[in-house]
This record gives sequence, C-alpha cells and structure tokens, in this order.
Amino acid sequence: MNGRERFNAITHFKPFDRVQNREFGYWAETLPKWAGEGLPAAITNEAAANKYFGFDKFIEAKIPLGLFPLFEPKLLETGKEYNLEIDSEGVTKKVFTSGASMIPHNIDYSLKDRISWKEFKKRLVPGAHRYPENWKKTVAKLNDPKRDYPAGLSVGSLLGVPRNWMGFENCAMMFYDDPELMREIVETMGDVIVGTIEPALKEVKFDYADMWEDIAFKNGPMISPEMFKEFIIPQYKRISALLRKYGVDVCWVDCDGDINSLVPLWLEAGINGMFPLEVGCFTDPVALRKKYGKDVLLFGGVNKRELAKSKKEIDAEVNRLRPLVEGGGFVPHVDHRCPPDVSYENYKYYLKKKKEVFGISDWIQTFK
Repeated sequence: MNGRERFNAITHFKPFDRVQNREFGYWAETLPKWAGEGLPAAITNEAAANKYFGFDKFIEAKIPLGLFPLFEPKLLETGKEYNLEIDSEGVTKKVFTSGASMIPHNIDYSLKDRISWKEFKKRLVPGAHRYPENWKKTVAKLNDPKRDYPAGLSVGSLLGVPRNWMGFENCAMMFYDDPELMREIVETMGDVIVGTIEPALKEVKFDYADMWEDIAFKNGPMISPEMFKEFIIPQYKRISALLRKYGVDVCWVDCDGDINSLVPLWLEAGINGMFPLEVGCFTDPVALRKKYGKDVLLFGGVNKRELAKSKKEIDAEVNRLRPLVEGGGFVPHVDHRCPPDVSYENYKYYLKKKKEVFGISDWIQTFK
C-alpha cells in the first residue's frame, strides 16, 4: 500500500496495512532545546524535522483566502524586551524580541465596526487573482500519475480569522452588539472560500480538505452552540457541498481547546474530521469515537503532557490509543505542537513506541 492508498483507506474505514505516520510540529523553543540534547543542529524547522524523523509524506495546497492584499506592516517603536508594530492584518501588538513562542500581546485592532469593515471587505473579493504565481506547477505536481502520497487543499476559516482581526472579546461581543454585521462578515468569508476554490477542485483530485478555526479554549467555544449553528453552520454547509461535488469527502477542522459542543454541529455541516484533539481540554479521541462512531474522523489525540513524564506514562498513552488506530478513521499524533518540556529522549522513545504499538514496521528510524 502506498501513502495515498493508505490515507484514503484509513479515512474511509477500509482495510489498511498500517496507520499514517505523521506529527504536528514543535514550539519555536523545542528544536533549539533538543539541539542541546542530541538533535543535529541542522534540524531547525518542521520540514527538516519531518524528513529527519522519517514521517510519511503529504502535501497541502494553499490559496490565500483571507485579506488580499494584506495591509502594509508598520513598526511603531522598538524596545529591549519587545517591539510595537502593526501586522499585515491590521493588529497592533507587542512582539517579544526574545523570539520565544509567547503569544504576542495585542494592543488594538483595526476591525471594530461597520466603518472599518468597509476597508476589510475591499480585501475580501473572491476570484482567480488569489491564486499564487506557481499554481500551474503545483497542479502539475499534484496531478503526477506517480504521486503516491495524499494531497489536501486548505479551505480557509469562517470565524477564527475574523476573530484575529477583531480580538477574541470584541468578536464574541459583536454577535450581541451588531449581529447583522457579524453575519455579513461570516457570509463574506464563505463567499471568498466558495468563490475561489472551485477552479482548484476542478483541476486536482484532492484526497482531503482542511480548515482552521481555533475558536475554543479549555472551557469551551467562544460563542454558544446555538449562535454557532445560526451564524456559522450555513457557510460550512456551502463549503462541504462544494467539496463533495468534486469528490472530496474528507474535511477536517483545526480547532484547539474543548470542542465537544461543536463536534455535532460540524458533523451536521459536513465537516467530518476533528484536529488536533487536545486531551488536556477534554477533547479525547476515545470519547469521541464512543459517542459518534464512524461518523467522525480523528487526527491527533496523543496527550503532550504525558510525553513530558516517564516512559511508563508514554507507554500507557500510546497503548490506550491502539484500539482506535486498529479500528480506522484515526491518525494519531501529538495533540498540538510538541512543547519544550518534552525532552528529546522522551520524544524519541515516543516515536519508537509508536512504531512498535501501531505496527509501523516499514518505518526506518535513523534518528539518534
């Protein structure tokens, strides 16, 4: 079985030889820390790490589906600990000069009301002008009859990206303060996605699509399920209907935090995959499989907190997921980017345990 055949078998609950072998990346501090623990110094980014550790190959095509063009970034002032700048999405923020992956401290937002929305909306026009200059080369690569690995299409965001433009609290309050404006914003995001991706779907037979939201935290989503169903779900249905028109019936959403109350709504809307399943936020793949059966596809779910503990806890974490792997519809990997409190030794042990427990016998582990 090649990688593409394997992925499609797993995501359609058909027989497969072994699980797809992938991971979800690393905090900015993690790889430099591991360099002091034995990781070759040349491994400085996720792509290099994926190759070094020997993970399965996959590719995702990306078309800009947010602001286009972006705003011109501005550096407002420099300091010893942080710089104050306006980024390409109009957000004024403190960016820490240490380079650590601390979340920047946002000071102000450019999208505040109907007046400022007019400028944003000018940059949210769907169409072929959004396609990158190298798109024809990308299409040729994806349509290579010898391609033996899965290919996906990133299909944007409905609420997570506008939340970035407004700020978490401002965005949540907008549903109460001006619900019709919020509805227009979400509908516009849907228009950009649906009005842009169809040519790509005509040109390439994608194996999956994925979306990004990040609209939940450890206590649940930023808006109620009722509001989510009213404002957001109709646009998801438009997107999933278009994907299925072109044979793409696997679409997952990347949303951290506790997503339990949103899962049935995404499933209703045709978004059938959940990622990355943060176990510490009560989004557990075992519980989701028990509740939704084969209606849901699962990606992630290896509790990163357990990897920072002893080998005994790592063994238990990997072994608890074995029945899910064997049942299909599940690709296990760390439930977010691997943090630096996981030692390099523990991470290597985790990978070796994956190979053993999940039967990835053809995985040549050359890392030291």
